[in-house]
Amino acid sequence: MAAQYQVSGDNAAEISASIEAGVLRGDWVTGAALPSVRVLAGALHVSPATVAKAYQELRHRGVLETEGRKGTRVRSRPSVAVLRADLAPPVPPGVRDLSSGEPDVRLLPALGPSLAAVAAETGNPLGYATAVTMPELIDAARPRLLAEGVPVADAAITVTAGALDSIERLLNTHLRPGDAVAVEDPGWANLIDLLAALDLRPIPVAVDEQGMDPGALADALRSGARAAVVTVRAQNPTGAAVSESRAAALRELLRGHPDVLVIEDDHAAELADRPPHCIGPVTRSWAFVRSASKPFGPDLRIAVLAGDETTVSRVVGRMRIGMGWVSTTAQRLLLRLWQDPQVTDLVAEAARAYARRRDGLRAALQAQGVLAFGETGINVWVPVPDEARAVAALRDLGYAVAPGSLFRIRSEPGIRITVSTLTDEELPILARAVAAAVHAAGFGPPIR
Repeated sequence: MAAQYQVSGDNAAEISASIEAGVLRGDWVTGAALPSVRVLAGALHVSPATVAKAYQELRHRGVLETEGRKGTRVRSRPSVAVLRADLAPPVPPGVRDLSSGEPDVRLLPALGPSLAAVAAETGNPLGYATAVTMPELIDAARPRLLAEGVPVADAAITVTAGALDSIERLLNTHLRPGDAVAVEDPGWANLIDLLAALDLRPIPVAVDEQGMDPGALADALRSGARAAVVTVRAQNPTGAAVSESRAAALRELLRGHPDVLVIEDDHAAELADRPPHCIGPVTRSWAFVRSASKPFGPDLRIAVLAGDETTVSRVVGRMRIGMGWVSTTAQRLLLRLWQDPQVTDLVAEAARAYARRRDGLRAALQAQGVLAFGETGINVWVPVPDEARAVAALRDLGYAVAPGSLFRIRSEPGIRITVSTLTDEELPILARAVAAAVHAAGFGPPIR
């Protein structure tokens, strides 16, 4: 037991509250080992079952993690509810913030006209019995997805409150605490935190420019992964996009694992400047999730979820005993946005703008001799040997970027640069600053 903090409590609830309070205060450092169940039970004069229950509750909440023979430890990545915001260094005043991972609000469509139109056409308020997933939205979503090659001709379709909500519901309907999930490494920080909160075990899978590495995914499947979450394009943080050949290779691999749940995340949707190459449906359980947040605004909490009938039915059934349905006002708003040609043009221009900024920064970095990744999306990933030194050096030069530790499990260090708000004039200046920071972090002098 840590000398600076003693656990107290006579029952599981009190013990778990005592440990979590210590984590919140910082008395327990991340990665610190907790005493074994029997040792702590003896110290507190309670049964081992009581301590085991307290530890289990904290694992479910993402505060602790268990690593086989290494025992129980404070999570190296705190859960969203604990210290999630503290992981990212604060952005000092006057420093250019390129760490957020958010779209440029200036390129988002104005929602006012569509909201006014929805208000005018809604008529009488809806009651509980009539508030459901709108057939009109499903009828519009299916051809929209088919036009991009997403195989949903025979799929069931519903809507959820965003991409992460979809993924959480899918995992909850198929998996149980302790199950393993294959995830991209580096990958989406919120997904890694979600797995911890659900007491699911992430198995990291290496990512290159074409998406998940088939060999690494094969290893994860042999290790018992019961689900795999794949970003089809604009992968966060690396910008990877699943290529047609990579999709075929992953599809062939997954054919040998028909019981694995495959979740394909298309969070960038219309903002991605290349079509999605889908892996599924190849196993018995498959889902494709398209969020509206990136192209139409983060506050529009809605996503289209397509998949096999059993999987989608489970999600719908669980929603009925919880939130019930996604607001029909939000559904009508999304439908209006899809149908508005001016909004379509604005989103297409935003996609082109992000591509110019992303590709321009990569070219400027290459001219400085700096390796960078970012095939699609609004982020560029730069490998560095020392994240803390690189982040600090860039901050001193006037730029805030995200440390790779937010996104990594076992992969090599790096920094993520969000390009969404960059101007053409800033690109060469930023590239020189990044080159200087990479040099300061120990990668040797830049080419120029």
